[in-house]
Amino acid sequence: MNLIIWLVVGGLIGWLASVLMNTDARQGIIENIIVGIAGAFIGGLFIGRLIGVGTINQQNFSLPSLLLSLLGAVILLAIFKLLRRQWAR
Repeated sequence: MNLIIWLVVGGLIGWLASVLMNTDARQGIIENIIVGIAGAFIGGLFIGRLIGVGTINQQNFSLPSLLLSLLGAVILLAIFKLLRRQWAR
């Protein structure tokens, strides 16, 4: 059951990040889930340790952990957008 909740929350976080970064038209549900979960990993790895907040990957579904996961997903999408610009040149 935890896996299903993890995938749903990861998908929602990935979708919100893609809406914020204006990449929603290019992403499907699988990409949203991947971005949400990878973003939670990035947020927990780099930011979570500094501020002492866990992420959804650590089975912590509090508001600070969801916001941290969203921030990590936005950072991940920003990096992808920068790389796409570099590859397009």
